[in-house]
Amino acid sequence: MDLSAISGIGSLTAQKINTGELASISGLTAEKYENAEGTVFQTFLNSAIDNINYTNAALSNAENEEIKFALGETENTHDLTIALQKASTALQYTVAVRDKLLEAYKEIMNMQI
Repeated sequence: MDLSAISGIGSLTAQKINTGELASISGLTAEKYENAEGTVFQTFLNSAIDNINYTNAALSNAENEEIKFALGETENTHDLTIALQKASTALQYTVAVRDKLLEAYKEIMNMQI
């Protein structure tokens, strides 16, 4: 998974972007931007929820493979290793995204108005 997209989140907090600039970047007119603002957040939130669901499924699959291997139902260590690696990678990615979001939140909270 590509973590380079995550590093871009921190740079957004350092830049000052007004509504007109963001509307022009996204290709929306200023009037449509106000209506689309909720859908952008909703899309981002749905993406985060999907990421958490995928991570949960990968961890569950890895646990099931461990149980099968421990009970002797399977002798295939490759499936176990692959499931464990997928779960580890998904969890690392989720934690990295969470850390970047918390870092951005803390930076926003420390801004003076």
